[in-house]
Amino acid sequence: MCGIAGFTTHRHAPDQPEAALQRMNHALTHRGPDAEGTYSDPAVRLGHRRLSILDLAGGAQPMSSADGRWHIVFNGEIYNYLELRRDLEARGATFRTQSDTEVLLQAWAEDGASCLPRLNGMFAFAIWDSAEKRLTLVRDPLGIKPLYYANHRGELLFASELRSLLCYPNFSPGLDPASVNKYLALGYIPAPSTAYAGVRKLEPGQLLSWSPAGRRSEYFYDLPIEDNPVGVGTFDESAQTTRELLREAVRYQLRSDVDVGILLSGGIDSSAVAALAAPLAGRKLHSFSIGFQEASYNELPFAEMVARKVGTEHHHQTLSAKDVSQAIPSIYRGLDEPLGDASLVPTWFLAKLAAGKVKTVLGGDGGDELFAGYPSFQAHLLVERLSFLPVGVRVAINHLIQRLPVSHNYKSLPFIMAQFLKGLGLPAEIRFLLWMGACGNSERHDLLSPDARQQLQRHNAFEDVTRLAYRSGLSGGLERIFYLCTKLYLQECVLMKVDRASMAHSLEVRVPFLDPDLVTHAFSLRSDYKMRGRQTKLILREALKNDLPPEILHRKKAGFAMPVASWLQQDLRGWAEDLTQPSLVASTGILDPAAVRTMTQQHLSRQADHRRSLWSVLAFLAWWREAKP
Repeated sequence: MCGIAGFTTHRHAPDQPEAALQRMNHALTHRGPDAEGTYSDPAVRLGHRRLSILDLAGGAQPMSSADGRWHIVFNGEIYNYLELRRDLEARGATFRTQSDTEVLLQAWAEDGASCLPRLNGMFAFAIWDSAEKRLTLVRDPLGIKPLYYANHRGELLFASELRSLLCYPNFSPGLDPASVNKYLALGYIPAPSTAYAGVRKLEPGQLLSWSPAGRRSEYFYDLPIEDNPVGVGTFDESAQTTRELLREAVRYQLRSDVDVGILLSGGIDSSAVAALAAPLAGRKLHSFSIGFQEASYNELPFAEMVARKVGTEHHHQTLSAKDVSQAIPSIYRGLDEPLGDASLVPTWFLAKLAAGKVKTVLGGDGGDELFAGYPSFQAHLLVERLSFLPVGVRVAINHLIQRLPVSHNYKSLPFIMAQFLKGLGLPAEIRFLLWMGACGNSERHDLLSPDARQQLQRHNAFEDVTRLAYRSGLSGGLERIFYLCTKLYLQECVLMKVDRASMAHSLEVRVPFLDPDLVTHAFSLRSDYKMRGRQTKLILREALKNDLPPEILHRKKAGFAMPVASWLQQDLRGWAEDLTQPSLVASTGILDPAAVRTMTQQHLSRQADHRRSLWSVLAFLAWWREAKP
């Protein structure tokens, strides 16, 4: 895991290009504290910060091909690099190092972009062709690793994080109101948009080439989902294949020249990874968990049960509101783009705990999207059956819910019902993502300042949902929901959260569930192999029935949540009130200070439960306080 940055200088170079590159590189030190390197050419500058995982002595970057034509900076891991290396050697290639970076470099030199489908890994890289004067940016198929870019005065700037791009001389993009509108709806900003006008995210599975001859962009991957998949085997056969593919993914991702640990929540996904990794590792693994003093949020007993069964050396921390209140300024100071998911906070603490023992870990992210683990999938099926309810009935139910006593317990009935109803009457895809998102449409409208409402009156906050639904080619139903949940919620929220929280502590997180063969298999399965009635992840539970205790196999989905609703009334109250001061809110030019203060006071006085929408607003303001000019 590393950080990369750079820029072209075809026509307009900064006055001191090497100094500019050093500043951009320095902004990524947390991503790669072990070493740094730069490459300079009259037409390009490449920078790299290294977190050493493979070939500790020989994998320094930027790395150049033996003939001097190709130069690469690479963030990530290629798990099947040994197999690719053997194939290249059979074709006559020779190697100077034992690193996966050189394998990637040689594969590109031999085959160009056609090598990309053969890569099993997580990656974002930039490769310079000194013969054609072409810089190419590439991001992995599932978007596990980030990559940002901008066109500034006809030159291409790129970096692993926005903070690095903003170190380029005289580059000061402004806040993008349309992106903030999307953020308020979803709790994250979907690619290719970013918080800043004129700055883009490279999309997952996308390639961008830049040269004096022009710019070219293409997708080399999309999720392999079709309408009404029928699979290739019976339920039992498919369950066996699921286990075999997950085990193989874990085996690949244990490849490392440093110790590997496990992020263990006690849910079925991370428990599955731990159970399959322990006998393959060849040594005792470390596992790590975070818990809470509030019993309804605490999963530590389940994580400890799995650790005992599979034999890991387990480490845990129980968080209190005081712990969080002391750390939260640092957590959001390290975020280069707003993110409304409150689970960023425990993920940050979990990464800090793990980084004290290991440099890389395996996690369970992706299992819910691949195998229908979220309750929202069940809610989708339920609402499809209730769509006949007239609007008046839905409004009456909403009024009834508002009269229920406010409860800040985890998944309280009023909170669940309010989330459920806020998407009714909307298209299925938008409704689903609102359930997973931040603010309902009326809340979002009220939070915008009058000027912002006027500016955004023709803007569709869900334009990315529409665009991706069209791109999928799917006619509808659960398959389109699976596609959008993966393309938006997983890639833009979950994976961003994990990357930023882990990189804040120079920790690499690997995600076996996003192995390409397992992804292809999971999306080929019939939907009733994944969920039926009130049961979710059916096939995954069947696949792991001999690996995990019954208490884990039959647990309901909990989620990595923290007691946001109650903590905002206690130790985090001062933080919330400080962030919602009218001067800071008004400085955004987008949010309405009075509306933000009303929402805050309603929650703090228990007149309403705004935990999700309020936290998203607070997270945005915490980011803005650090980011504003």
